[in-house]
Amino acid sequence: MEVQQIFKNLKKEAECPLCIETVKNPKTLPCLHSFCLECLDKLANFERRQLKTIIKCPVCQTSFQIPETDTFDNLPSSFHLNRLVDVLVLEDGSIQSQRCNSCDENNAATCYCFVCQTFLCASCFEAHQRLKASRGHRNVLIDKLQAQDVQDLIHRPVMCSQQYHEDQPLEFYCEDCKVLICHKCTVVSHNRHTMTDTQKAAQEHKMQMADAVAKVKAEIVRYAGEIKKQTDLKNKNKIHILNEEKKMTDTVEELIRDLREHEKKMKDNFREIYEAQQKQHATRLENFELLATQMKSYVERCQGILERNSSVEILQTNHAILGRCNELLNYRKPDLYRSPHLHYLVEKKLDLLDRVVVTKTNSSKCLAEAQDSKEVEEGKETYFVIVTKDSDGLQCYQQDDKIKVDILTPEGDRLKTDIKDTKDGKYTVTYTPRCAGKHRVEIVVNKQQLTGSPWIVQVYRQQYQFAFQFGSRGEGRGEFNAVVDIDVSQKTGTIAVAERGNKRIQLFSCEGKFRREIRLDGDPYSVAFTDSGDLLTLIPKSDSKLRLFSEEGQVIEHIDDKHLDKPRHLSLASEGCIIITDSLDNTIKVLSPSGRFLLQSFKAPDHDKSPSIAIYHREKFFVSYFSANCVKVFDKTGVYLHDIGCKGSDDGQFNGPGGLVIDKYNSLIVCDTGNQRLQLFTLGGKFLSKIEGRYIGNGCPFYVAINGDDSLIVVDSAIRCIYVFRYG
Repeated sequence: MEVQQIFKNLKKEAECPLCIETVKNPKTLPCLHSFCLECLDKLANFERRQLKTIIKCPVCQTSFQIPETDTFDNLPSSFHLNRLVDVLVLEDGSIQSQRCNSCDENNAATCYCFVCQTFLCASCFEAHQRLKASRGHRNVLIDKLQAQDVQDLIHRPVMCSQQYHEDQPLEFYCEDCKVLICHKCTVVSHNRHTMTDTQKAAQEHKMQMADAVAKVKAEIVRYAGEIKKQTDLKNKNKIHILNEEKKMTDTVEELIRDLREHEKKMKDNFREIYEAQQKQHATRLENFELLATQMKSYVERCQGILERNSSVEILQTNHAILGRCNELLNYRKPDLYRSPHLHYLVEKKLDLLDRVVVTKTNSSKCLAEAQDSKEVEEGKETYFVIVTKDSDGLQCYQQDDKIKVDILTPEGDRLKTDIKDTKDGKYTVTYTPRCAGKHRVEIVVNKQQLTGSPWIVQVYRQQYQFAFQFGSRGEGRGEFNAVVDIDVSQKTGTIAVAERGNKRIQLFSCEGKFRREIRLDGDPYSVAFTDSGDLLTLIPKSDSKLRLFSEEGQVIEHIDDKHLDKPRHLSLASEGCIIITDSLDNTIKVLSPSGRFLLQSFKAPDHDKSPSIAIYHREKFFVSYFSANCVKVFDKTGVYLHDIGCKGSDDGQFNGPGGLVIDKYNSLIVCDTGNQRLQLFTLGGKFLSKIEGRYIGNGCPFYVAINGDDSLIVVDSAIRCIYVFRYG
């Protein structure tokens, strides 16, 4: 390398990062970056004016306290930079800065002796050359420096700075004082101190430094790994946020599409209403115009007779004219059709429930701690705990976390759950399964599926066990002739039994003890308790088919029954509406709670079989068809949905299904009369279990009711007794 290039490199190395000039009085910060003392002090003064007590290294941004003296003069000087500065002053002939170290005249140095390790002026150099002892020394002229000479000058021995020791190299290291010293110093100021050769001491310190540097290098590698991880996390974060933003955009676009579709449906609805009402107006107009035309035509003919004033004609037509006029005058005029008032009502404007959640919770690290077995009992409160965690797997809590738990029954319905937030990253989820079968547990934390979710919980059920029976064949109190229906008051627990032949309703306590009877003027076909505890009775062969009694037997009301033709059975919906099965037209009729208005009427499509018993639950009608050997299901508007069961004796099949009831676990219980058993189904029609054997195996279970305390009450029409089963 050329000597000029070396000087150029050295000048760059000796440059102050602040003033971009060759460093003057270089001071080294603890981070090992060096600057001009003046530059550091200026920086400190600037920060002081900003009311700051620290400065940051302009190169690595490490923070350091500003000295109370506002100067960094006490910082160590950089030996390496000082040496570089010494060498750099030799460049471009600036030799006036380097003085002779041999004479007292302080002449400018013109050469350097590498053996004597000193700069020499021209006169000293000539004398140096004349002496036999120094004639062969390696000397170099400053204005003729070569590249190797520059390198050797940089690495020349360091001379002692003590007075009168300037010609002595620093050859020793005082272990006690931790300083470099020359041979004279060992005698003068460091006598009896522990000394070490400079090179040996440097070698030992070099090993220590190398070890420390190696550790820092290892830390750098670790930081490089962390940087890579952080970079990956940054990139993932970018992708994640873009994905979530896209979800938001897709959601908004989907909402817009849905709103446009809703707008179209609403316009179609308006069009249908418009066309239907316009048709009604047109029909009434046609009726009015037809009657008006008939009247005008008749008046014109009558007016002609009157104008002709023929006695014979008047007498001949008088009777007919008066009769026709009277007929026209008494003709029932069509009512004006007044369109129903049409209003467009917005009960609730669109509320966007979306939000952006920023959380430390890492959904993939969260877990569910199942406190109970994955096999639980029907009707028993069950719980498990969700634990939210951060990316390091540590439990954490974020108020904005969105925890969503869905527990789906075998029918796909959502079970009610209660989520308790303990504000520490744990969420206790409590639920009570109301039906047997496999339940699917799905957990979502901040829109992400929880690890291990979904899982299956098997819910098993206890069985209805025989408790006791009461009643026998006969006509006395507590005896039965032909039981046609049974019901239980959910208010008092009283059991009502309707009998045909004996023309009465007998009332019993929930333990089966006779209380009283209500005598009737006809055979009752059905009986049901209202929510208030009164008895509604169906007596088809009487003047008033529907009657309302108090539990004490007093007649409350005779209900107009003009909508009933040949009623067979009645039941009450939760809203108080009366449900009637009618065997004349094979319909199921729904009357208002007062019984005076027919709300709806429907029947099974293409079916000539008459319905036996109909009940209503969860916006569905369940209707047994004895002769069709099935239970038919209709929606709340009376639209047929599907059948449950068919003819047969296997599980889920029927031989004359009769009474229906739904227990508090939402099991549909059907009296399978011909097969001498009761069968339990889910509301969707899936077979669950059956009750058969010793107590009803020789009888004919036809009617059934449920008590609030889980008692199942079954009428055996053959043996003329009533069985009571309890759940457990």
